[in-house]
Amino acid sequence: MVILIADDENDIRNLVKISLEENGYTVLAAQKGREAWDILTTREVHLAILDVMMPVMDGFNLLRKIRERSTIPVIFLTARTDDMDKVLGLGLGADDYLAKPFSINELVARVSAQLRRNHEYLSMMKKPEEKITYGNLCADKEKCCVYKDGEPIELGAKEYKLLLHFIENPEKVFTKRQLYNAVWDEEYYFDDNTVMVHISRIRNRIEDDPQKPKYLKTIRGIGYKLHYTGEQS
Repeated sequence: MVILIADDENDIRNLVKISLEENGYTVLAAQKGREAWDILTTREVHLAILDVMMPVMDGFNLLRKIRERSTIPVIFLTARTDDMDKVLGLGLGADDYLAKPFSINELVARVSAQLRRNHEYLSMMKKPEEKITYGNLCADKEKCCVYKDGEPIELGAKEYKLLLHFIENPEKVFTKRQLYNAVWDEEYYFDDNTVMVHISRIRNRIEDDPQKPKYLKTIRGIGYKLHYTGEQS
């Protein structure tokens, strides 16, 4: 993890840098707000520790610029302990506010906590969608079930995987071999009749009339695709 420390006091910068590096972090240091901004726009930084009172660009203005483009955790480390300064800093988007003089062990602990929370937040944001809807079909990946008009469809394991593959890739045409490889993962034993049987079973469960499918269409000479128009064809 890369951490930026921006403070115009050399002793504090060095103390924070050494302590964080002893805890396994990579630390970039800046003396001025403008210098810190240059680092933030050219390097990957996972957390920033900012002083408020810096020359050229103070910590508050630097935070404003950071929040225009990034959600990285920001901790203020400053001698300005007035409640209004804390309210302003947190209101601008700071994640924590630590007053000088400070405990370096406490700062390291707060850095670790902020990075952990941010990682958990990003993990939640990146969590794949558990439910996918197409037409009147809805696949619930967590429950391994497909619903039609809100009612669960009875499917075997391979039928579920095959239908889910179609729902995850609507409008895309697949050959029988591609479907077999995606669901059975046994290219050596490829059997197009196996695919045809499972397609037929799926149609019997999701189509109003399997002979005139609304969902699972046959593309002659190629294979199948999931294409829903709401009309029989």
